[in-house]
Amino acid sequence: MPNSLLQRLNTTPFLADGAMGTMIHAHGISFEKCFDELSPTQPAVVADIHRAYIDAGAQIILTNTFGSNKYRLSAHGLQNKVKEMNTAAVTLARRVVEASFKEVFIAGDVGPLGARLAPFGRVKPEQAFAAFREQIESLISAGVDLIMIETMSDLYEVAEAVKAARDVNKEIPLIASITFTRDDTTLLGDNAKKVAIELTKMGVDVIGINCSSGPSQVLRLLNVMRRAAPEAKFLVKPNAGWPERIGSRIMYPATPEYFGDYAMAYIDAGASIVGGCCGTTPNHIAAMRAALDSPRSKTRKDHVTVSFVEKEEATSPAEQPTQLAQKLTAKQFVIGVEMHPPRGFSTHKLLAGAHLLSEAGADVVNVVDAPMARMRMSAWAVCHLLQDNAKIETVLHFPTRGRNLLRVQGDLLAAHALSIRNVFVMMGDPTSIGDYPNASDNYDVVPSGLIKLIKQGFNVGVDHAGVDIGKPTSFFVGCAVNLCAPDSDKEIKTLHKKIKAGADFALTQPIFETTMAREFLKRYRDLYGELNLPLLAGVMPLFNNKHANFMHNEVPGIFIPESLRQRMESAGENGAIEGIKIASELLIELREVVQGVYLMPPFGRYDLAAEIIDLVRIQV
Repeated sequence: MPNSLLQRLNTTPFLADGAMGTMIHAHGISFEKCFDELSPTQPAVVADIHRAYIDAGAQIILTNTFGSNKYRLSAHGLQNKVKEMNTAAVTLARRVVEASFKEVFIAGDVGPLGARLAPFGRVKPEQAFAAFREQIESLISAGVDLIMIETMSDLYEVAEAVKAARDVNKEIPLIASITFTRDDTTLLGDNAKKVAIELTKMGVDVIGINCSSGPSQVLRLLNVMRRAAPEAKFLVKPNAGWPERIGSRIMYPATPEYFGDYAMAYIDAGASIVGGCCGTTPNHIAAMRAALDSPRSKTRKDHVTVSFVEKEEATSPAEQPTQLAQKLTAKQFVIGVEMHPPRGFSTHKLLAGAHLLSEAGADVVNVVDAPMARMRMSAWAVCHLLQDNAKIETVLHFPTRGRNLLRVQGDLLAAHALSIRNVFVMMGDPTSIGDYPNASDNYDVVPSGLIKLIKQGFNVGVDHAGVDIGKPTSFFVGCAVNLCAPDSDKEIKTLHKKIKAGADFALTQPIFETTMAREFLKRYRDLYGELNLPLLAGVMPLFNNKHANFMHNEVPGIFIPESLRQRMESAGENGAIEGIKIASELLIELREVVQGVYLMPPFGRYDLAAEIIDLVRIQV
């Protein structure tokens, strides 16, 4: 049977099974338990899963041995039971196959060791080889038809696993499958082209892509790898989309029907074996079976398919625009709220405020970098924390002041690596007004220059010196503008320069006088034509009379009309209420000329921002 599998793959595509872990968890078993131990201790659970996949049409099933190596088993005190676990799993799978009276191949599932190889970890290559050999020898002795080394992210680890498999049995069919991040590289930074070339050199029989971000990405990667290794056989087993935690459950969005649509697309792109990984169920496999068996399958060529002979550009990552970009493009009214990083490293209050704003309906949170030139936690670290924990999109404020060209580029790459895509570029507050007045105030690039560096450099894949950075970034870039600037013509000229550099949107300074703002926009139109750049109007709810006077007299670029300052003075202890009222009035007046609001709540009073958001949503 094993040899016949490789021969038949030349002419006939095969369907593999779907997720094992997902289905085990669906049987009510906690992720904290050792799933591999279930084969000898709760065989009915594993047998039911194998049976369901065979009934759905799977021709290849994977043994329940993903973590059955000594490193992963040691976390459960089972490191001395490697042979027992693997033998039990293969024996169980064989019994289910024999009871089905169907021709089904059994793949010995070999996952990562769960411990990094040197130089990124403490496991030496010879130790990895020994651990893989111990597991693979157990699987082959127990009677598997092929070996599948899967969900790998380290090519050095794959190499040791492949060597171990060939040392045990040089003839058994061998699949080596890699998982990729959302940036289309492995966790260690290898791209799909390199992976395909290296796996071909290792002499595996089938090159695989599994797990990763979902069907669309896997199809894109398959095209790249197929081009790099046109003679190779390929397996694809994608996740059912990107997982989301809903309560205590991990949910995957891709439906069985969606997988059915992709089944033939994978075959058309050169895959010999298709199936599913995390989040997929027997229903997903059944849908793929129906697609493969459909009379239309031989001629089906719809919008999902991307031929591997298309141009290289078609294989570049199709990263979705940010939510902010999508909403601005769709002409939706956007609400952003400014948040200040903490002075220390405690983030409890910050996260509580972000959750409040998210629940209130804010679209994005703007994280300020060293506001008023005062020492605070790094803004891009805060953005990452908010996006990861509060599940709200952020805009990273990125001042050029105080950063030389090396730090500018390094910080941008770090931000992109942490999934931060919205960046607001500005000069930043001078250190002379902050708590470290003697700190360096130098800079190598002005805001318009940094916008150009990002949009015409990083976003096309090169740094400031024109050196390749590996792959393009995908930043959505904002700029600053003061619609109430004393010298409006100078401000307009600067804004026009930022737009030419590639700015995607603009945030304004706090506006307290709408007449000046309208005159600014009219003047821009007279000089350069209609301003098509989306504007988010800066609105700061005043807190009390003292706050109003401070902002007017001591903060550069802020002008508050005397009439508003008098209203705040008259409000007395009800200053915060009056501030919200003024902010709402300004928004009503500005609604026709801006596409959103950028709220700047004072003193961390995010509850005030939430009240204004409620009013804005009613008006919009």
